[in-house]
Amino acid sequence: MKLSKSKFELLLAEKELTLTKLAELSGVSRQNISTIKQRGTCSPCTAAKLAKGFGVPVAEILDMEATA
Repeated sequence: MKLSKSKFELLLAEKELTLTKLAELSGVSRQNISTIKQRGTCSPCTAAKLAKGFGVPVAEILDMEATA
């Protein structure tokens, strides 16, 4: 799935989360989150875990222009 890098960064800032804290909340390793953030893609399962860590619906972190 294609993630929106800007939405990802915005959520990190809004929720005042570090990658380490997001890793704790989502169950995805910090190293994997760092790679996903840089690459902008991940599996649907991982996207769901990250969204849960942020406390938002999955659609909130997707790049909707890429999926259209």
